[in-house]
Amino acid sequence: MTSKDPSYTWHLSLRADRPVEGCAVRPHAYLYSKKIDERDETTTNTGNSGSNSRSLQHSKKSRDPIPNHEFSFRWFRGPRQESCAYEDCPRRTSFSPHDWSKHALGGGYSLQCISTQSSLYKATFCNSNCFVQAWKTQYTVPKYGDFGNARGGSSVGGSVVDDDARSIGSVGSYASSNGESTNGRRKMGKNCKNQYNYQQSNADDSSYPGSSSVAPASAPGTPKGLHNYPSFNDFGASAFDTEYAFQQAEEWVEITRDQIYIPIAEDVGRKLKLECAAYSTDTGELLMHRVVKTDLVLSRAPDPEKRNLVTVKGGSGSGGGGARFRMVTYNLLAEIYATQQQYPYCDFWALSWDYRFQNILREIIDVCPDVICMQEVQADHYESHIYNALSDIGFEGVYKQKTRQSMGLAGKVDGCALFWRRTKFHLVESYSIEFNELAQRQATQVLGMNPRSEECVSYLNRLSKDNIAQLVVLELAQPTLATRTNRDPINQLCIANTHLYSNKDFPDVKLWQTWQLLQELETFVVSRGSNLPLMICGDFNSTPDTAVYDLLSRQAVHPGHPDVNMNVGEDGSSATNILPDPMSITHSFQLGSVYNTVMGEEPRATNYTVNFKGVLDYLW
Repeated sequence: MTSKDPSYTWHLSLRADRPVEGCAVRPHAYLYSKKIDERDETTTNTGNSGSNSRSLQHSKKSRDPIPNHEFSFRWFRGPRQESCAYEDCPRRTSFSPHDWSKHALGGGYSLQCISTQSSLYKATFCNSNCFVQAWKTQYTVPKYGDFGNARGGSSVGGSVVDDDARSIGSVGSYASSNGESTNGRRKMGKNCKNQYNYQQSNADDSSYPGSSSVAPASAPGTPKGLHNYPSFNDFGASAFDTEYAFQQAEEWVEITRDQIYIPIAEDVGRKLKLECAAYSTDTGELLMHRVVKTDLVLSRAPDPEKRNLVTVKGGSGSGGGGARFRMVTYNLLAEIYATQQQYPYCDFWALSWDYRFQNILREIIDVCPDVICMQEVQADHYESHIYNALSDIGFEGVYKQKTRQSMGLAGKVDGCALFWRRTKFHLVESYSIEFNELAQRQATQVLGMNPRSEECVSYLNRLSKDNIAQLVVLELAQPTLATRTNRDPINQLCIANTHLYSNKDFPDVKLWQTWQLLQELETFVVSRGSNLPLMICGDFNSTPDTAVYDLLSRQAVHPGHPDVNMNVGEDGSSATNILPDPMSITHSFQLGSVYNTVMGEEPRATNYTVNFKGVLDYLW
């Protein structure tokens, strides 16, 4: 490799969320470069690596790394399509997300017949059963020469020209040497008279079926360099492909050039096409571009049933004469954790962050709280729309992300958020607590460990889990005035919001975190006078039979509790003892669970999944 040879490969990754009516579809565009390795170059040149040839479809070589850049987007609405070519399929005319979850194969993947001599050529089916039933009625048609007329210009459930398979810049959408194409759908074998084969769709950055890179020739006001896209022939496609691709292009209508698009009723049953171009922020030069299609837009999912609030009259504390306020706490389930691997029984649309947040926001509006505590709030979501959405309905808030770094791209890390209604409270003080920092201080300053000793390293490894807590002092926007019966009214409130470590095999760590949080709160509250009320909210990842619950509710932990006698580690070895003598794990607050106070017992569940159903979240 000489100095004039390219030193980097540039790659453009582009995907879009599964579209559901009323839920925002967010492009995920990522332009990155890789240093060229001579060994990889040799492999690519010999043509022995199919995966390399696929990756080249959305790569280009350059002597320089990728410069600072920005993206521009265009969204298009496609022609209406049937979801399944089998006439008796219940999903043929239904785009209900619930129906699709029931009948979808692998979360909504489709199958497509690619036998050019079959009347079902390019017809799509929602599952193998529908294909088998439809195959019984198929017949042989003339060969390639009379391709268009044999099918009347279109195929059942699809279009003549599968521009899904003619993408410029969509991984998994390229023409192979044997004339077949791989386009993100399962493909039926070419000679499929009595047998068929299919391959599963890739779930990488082109997990949505197909794409087309040809913009309409008369697209108005094409942004920046998009109108200068290379032709299909520049990428090795035939003139026949190009002719039909331009015929199909007119069926796509541009709908917006905003980055985010919210599908409407007119989009249901159609695909959306997303064009993305990356430009140098310094020169305006078009660096790379790519086009992908989404799957069919599904209709709006029905709203979850409204949950009724449980209220109590004449309970303890109801007649104190102080200010009244309403408070809620939610673990939002950050998008980075809402995966099909973790929740295989949930379809994509149900795991969609926008769909779930709409439901949460709807419930928040219905409940009309004055204070909101949230856990697993993804940093980029807080910045992009959680804060704005709550600000628009009258809330102000603060955010603290976990101690660890992002999971990949910036903002892909979760944390805690605390909001208050502006007309009810003003912020007086705001602090954050990092348990990693408390562990470091406990080891070196309290226990006197040598930071380089094996004992200290083991102690910190056990405790450093990146969890955090928030602490705020709020003051009533309309303070209560002193009266004869209430000479010293309480106008301020201290609220703590936390999310403890989730691993069920680390109850000692959760207990230590709870104990340290209470120690910090005691120091804080006492320093500001004993007349400052306190509430502690959050996801404690602890059921009512744990030492964490005992400590919060009873001010102490029984020395014989299993959680304070952790003797065996994950690998069977002796676990590092991180807890002090159980008799010293105490606090002075008089705390009670709100659930237990109102209902007389804890609820059946605050966390409900296939693998676990129980109470993990509390307000104290």
